[in-house]
Amino acid sequence: MFHVDSFDDLADEETLLSMSGLAFMRSILEGRLPAPPIARVLNYRLTAVEDGHVRFRGTPDFSMMNPLRTIHGGWYGTLLDSAMACAVMTKVPQGAVYTTLEYKVNLTRAIPPGTEIEASGTVLHSGRSTGVADGEIRGVEDGTLYATGSTTCMIMKIR
Repeated sequence: MFHVDSFDDLADEETLLSMSGLAFMRSILEGRLPAPPIARVLNYRLTAVEDGHVRFRGTPDFSMMNPLRTIHGGWYGTLLDSAMACAVMTKVPQGAVYTTLEYKVNLTRAIPPGTEIEASGTVLHSGRSTGVADGEIRGVEDGTLYATGSTTCMIMKIR
């Protein structure tokens, strides 16, 4: 995977619409297309792409902490939104795109700063206009469950 520093360096609409969502996600994983800029900012990366399933790994650090000395809930939410929505993306046909309609996150325990986690997303339903997925965040070293989530995405045919 690689990152870019300019909006103009991201994949354009023609590139996005020319391939299925699965091919698009695999292109990011394999370094043919750039990773999303937010992944660099929040210190996470795509590690696996399968039909209906994706995984990211990340490590929260001091910059992700809130004033109460814990990792901000938005970091959990961003990782789960990425994992669940990208899982839906693997089901999006060529010529279509998706967007998150809603997502829910349940934090089960605090992630200690510096702990590497894996966020996974799995599609439960993929139809013509909606996709539903669930996800979880677990510790890489010990499998501790830190959060779960669910999402509904809208799938839109552009061409």
